[in-house]
This record gives sequence, C-alpha cells and structure tokens, in this order.
Amino acid sequence: MFSRRRGLDSNGSSSPHTSATLTLPPTARLLSCRVLDTVHQPVRLATFEVTDPIGRRIVSGETDPYGGFTAAVPEGEYRLTVTAEGYAPFHGATLVGDPAQPGTGEIILDAVEPPLLPQPGHWELDPAHCSIAFSARHIGFAKIRGRFGTFAGAVRIAERMEDSSMHVIIDAASIDTGSRLRDDHLRSADFLDAARHPTVEFYSERFIHRSGSRWAVAGALTLHGVSRSVTLDTEYLGLGTGMEGEPRAACRATAELQREDFTLNWQSVLAHGIAAIGSSVEVALDVQIVHKA
Repeated sequence: MFSRRRGLDSNGSSSPHTSATLTLPPTARLLSCRVLDTVHQPVRLATFEVTDPIGRRIVSGETDPYGGFTAAVPEGEYRLTVTAEGYAPFHGATLVGDPAQPGTGEIILDAVEPPLLPQPGHWELDPAHCSIAFSARHIGFAKIRGRFGTFAGAVRIAERMEDSSMHVIIDAASIDTGSRLRDDHLRSADFLDAARHPTVEFYSERFIHRSGSRWAVAGALTLHGVSRSVTLDTEYLGLGTGMEGEPRAACRATAELQREDFTLNWQSVLAHGIAAIGSSVEVALDVQIVHKA
C-alpha cells in the first residue's frame, strides 16, 4: 500500500464530475491520485510511472495543474513512482480493484534542498572529465552518435548566479563518430567545413533559474560560421572535491539544434523519399569545472 496516501479510487466508481464524460471498459478500474507538497499545495507536472510487479510499465505521464492524475487500468497490484524537480522521489504500491480502498489517494512529496552553488570566481572546464556528444537520425530510424574530442572553456561565477557567464570553444576537426570515412565527410565543406570554420563556439551571460537544480543557460552558438541563439536545458549536480583537493562543480545539459539554422543543408534522399540524415541534432554535455585561484 502507499505509505503516504489516503485511499485510492480503485473500485471502478467515478465522481459526479467524471461519470457523464468517462465510460470505462467492463474490466477497467480507475487509478486516481493527487500529488501534494508538505503544505498541501498541488505539485504540477510531477512525473508518474505505473508498473506491474515485474517492472513492466503500464502507464506514465504528468500531473495536471491541480496535482492530479487518473488512469484506467485492469484490476491488479501495481507499483507507482512519482518524481518532481526539487522533491524526494516517492515509491509505493497499491491493489487496484480492492473495495476497501475507496476515494482518491494523496501522495505527499518531501522537498529537498538544492545543491550548493559554486563560489564566485574563475572556473575552467576539465576536458578529461567532460563530454560533448551529439546524435542524429540516420535513414529515418537509426541514430548515429558522436562526440568532439578537443575543446576548452571557462565559466565566471558571479556573486549572483544569474549574472554568471561562460565561453566554450570546440575544435570542429575533432569530431568523432567511430567511422573515419564518415568523420572526413563531416569535416568537409558538405557539413562543418572545418578548414574554413575551425571552431565551434558557445558564449552565454544568461543563467536562468527554473526550479530546484534546473537552470537554463541561454547564449549564442557559432557553428559553420553562423550564430544562433541556443538555450541549454541544464541540471546542476552540485559541488565536489577532486583527487588533489581542488573544488569541482558538475552539470548535465541538453539542447536540440536544427541543421538548417546553421546552413548545414547537405542532404541525400534515399528510396521512398527517406532522408539519409535527420534535420535535427541532439546535443548532450556532461561538464565538470575546476576552480582556479
């Protein structure tokens, strides 16, 4: 049973607000719950996942603006996981279809303190503990993954974190997808044109706090000689200490780029009109920065 709940709508009964608009199959039962914080305010956009006893996912989604979610499932035993930014995860179990469990359950999420921010000053990327990776669709379904092996960067942490800035420079020729033939093509004038545009650069002086450990890092990305505004969806992971006692901070960041925005327009169309390479590129960064005196 849920350890932090007040019953669960699992007997197939529906409230007056839903009976006129929702018709369930004969074997279906309602799994209904509200997610609240410790002062009983709804937690919207919390992620929930319902699985069976052997771990197969049955249904998943996000809570509504009132912190609620409802799903129709067959009778049986289920596990429920609820996660939300800034809160400790919840894990529980319920038996859907048990007449002894009427009503709508309430799950209370405990808030967690966000990790400490790095101290103001000059920080540098540690390339040995960083990764700049990307992936793109190939012939409509497979994904080609790669990385850049050579890069450098600096972050200036301000007294107010939102006033911080960063600058990263990537060696375009260091692209590596595991295939020499493909990498040579990516370095050519068809794509990065590394001979004419040897670096990819990102500069930002807008750090926007979203919630908890989530930040948006907005800046300008210069790629293939073209500059465009790009926002990195960033998760700050906290502070640590390196092997030599040096202060370190870490984060993960993602972004989706459109090739055409940077005039990377080369394309080959295969049979049935399938594009050889997708129009979007997903970028993922794992970053550690080291404090410099």
